[in-house]
Amino acid sequence: MEKPKVLFVQQEIYPYTNETPISLLGRHLPQLIQESGKDIRTFLPRYGCINERRNQLHEVIRLSGMNLIINENDHPLIIKVASIQSARMQVYFIDNEDYFQRKAMFADKSGKYFKDNDERSIFYCRGVIETVKKLAWPPDIVHCHGWMSGLMPLYIKKAFKDNPVFTHSKIIYSLYDDDFPGSFSKNYSDKIKLPGITKGDMKHFKNPTYTNIIKGAIDFSDAIILCSPKINPDIEKYINTTDKPILKYQGEENYVQAYSDFYDEVMAEKPVLS
Repeated sequence: MEKPKVLFVQQEIYPYTNETPISLLGRHLPQLIQESGKDIRTFLPRYGCINERRNQLHEVIRLSGMNLIINENDHPLIIKVASIQSARMQVYFIDNEDYFQRKAMFADKSGKYFKDNDERSIFYCRGVIETVKKLAWPPDIVHCHGWMSGLMPLYIKKAFKDNPVFTHSKIIYSLYDDDFPGSFSKNYSDKIKLPGITKGDMKHFKNPTYTNIIKGAIDFSDAIILCSPKINPDIEKYINTTDKPILKYQGEENYVQAYSDFYDEVMAEKPVLS
């Protein structure tokens, strides 16, 4: 019997990024899910603060070379890979000089968030999708973590729903206490548009605050996991209005069996019609 496939779309992974609750979960969850009997692939943006030499990143030529058009500009997609030897786990990195060369993840030294974080998120999500297509690796579960992955549910459920790699994929979105201030650019809804996405699908993305982007992710996900003991109260109210399966916060220990069982439950559910 073929192993269930779980695609992890991460925002942070320790030790590539600083030690935080989201990066520690990003580090240990895929390994433990793999050890529990599922097949995994894990993705992360190649932030400029990630030391390529120390972490032994190298480019995967056969997966690189595509250009993604965002806001009418071409951006080369570079795919790199590294291994966490102790976990026997590979991590794929989405890279691009325009978006991921600066020596910080989301904000400058003064704490001001980068103006192009919207496009960085778009590039990351589309880069993951195009790479998984090239790998011809159809995931049963796509588990998205953090706002950087916030467009994955929309893209998979609408723009790529007829692609055989994603036709049967179920999407789980994890919620964290990772709010960003302000909002993305005013023309964000134009930047994210792809064939298959309708005006009705864009209702939350027209005013791209953190809250609205996460609401949009929830709308097109099949299930939700609470990965922080405290999340944005507006988001908490919103998920309580849905009929989607929700896994409550499990704490930082002994969560693996609960997550694995939840994956199985979600895979057995009938598809959500968006």
